[in-house]
Amino acid sequence: MGEVKANAHLDLRGVMCPINFVKAKLKLETLEAGEVLELVLDSGEPIQNVPKSIKEEGHKILEVKKEGEHFRLKIQKG
Repeated sequence: MGEVKANAHLDLRGVMCPINFVKAKLKLETLEAGEVLELVLDSGEPIQNVPKSIKEEGHKILEVKKEGEHFRLKIQKG
C-alpha cells in the first residue's frame, strides 16, 4: 500500500485540549466523505484524546507516526 495523500492539513502543535479536537472537527466538516485530513498533534493529552474523539465521531484513523516531540495522523472522513 502506497503513501496516503492528504486532502487537507492542520498543524495543532501547541493547541490545548479540547480546542485541538474542535479545530480538527471543524476542518473535517469542510471535507467530503472519504477524503483525508492530516493532523499534527503534540504528545501527551492531545495524542491520547484527539484520536479517540475522532473515532467516536465516525471517522477512521489511517496512520499515526511519531515525529520527534509530535505525532502526524491521517484521518479519513467517515
